[in-house]
Amino acid sequence: MSAPLNTFKISLSEGETLFGCWMSMAEGYTAEILGNAGFDWLLIDGEHSPNDVRSIRDQMIALKSSDSHPIIRVPVGETWIIKQMLDLGAQTILVPMVETAEQAQELVRACRYPPEGRRGVGYAVGRASGFGQIENYGPTADAQTCLLVQVENKTGLDNLDAILAVDGVDGVFIGPADLSASLGYLGQTMHPDMQATILKTIKRISDSGKAAGILTTDDGMIKASLDAGARFVAVAMDIAMLLNTGKSIAAKWKQG
Repeated sequence: MSAPLNTFKISLSEGETLFGCWMSMAEGYTAEILGNAGFDWLLIDGEHSPNDVRSIRDQMIALKSSDSHPIIRVPVGETWIIKQMLDLGAQTILVPMVETAEQAQELVRACRYPPEGRRGVGYAVGRASGFGQIENYGPTADAQTCLLVQVENKTGLDNLDAILAVDGVDGVFIGPADLSASLGYLGQTMHPDMQATILKTIKRISDSGKAAGILTTDDGMIKASLDAGARFVAVAMDIAMLLNTGKSIAAKWKQG
């Protein structure tokens, strides 16, 4: 028995466009609900949300029977946390603040078993291997692991071509908020200068043969990103959906 197929990675390799939702509520119950909503993928955010290893595990368990592919954003690109997420059963990892090709190459190594990488060999007791029941997990896991890196500051942008040349990086995700702040447009992701920069960057990624990704809930920006070549696009956020719907209903009835 081999490692489970990574349907997200396969779909990207076949040129499909995949739509996702950002999950920041750090709850298995919420994940289970959104897992039935029809998104192609769901991002479990470990960087800006109150998630830990156990809450991420619980959300992955909640999504086990879902058609939505779970992506884990680790808080930082360190081998130890990537190792834990992979052993939990994550097959697609998103790493924030990637600035150089050398950093990207180390992340590739963190996602692979020796001799090509330095992922710790502990799968016999990990959820990823069904706690040892997937006997051929180790030799087959690397092929099903998908690494996505975030370029979201000026240094990363300056080194984009070198990052794109790293074998083993499957996609590059643009972080509009941090990139805008780094370029002097804090809180102004929709500024015309930033829109032009973001769309140009997405096109550069797409033209390289890598999959380009972005998070935006603005319909116009979603369409423009798709036209520029974006292939995995987060079009919703759980907190925003809950808050905006709640505010709308409250205002509707309070205003009579």
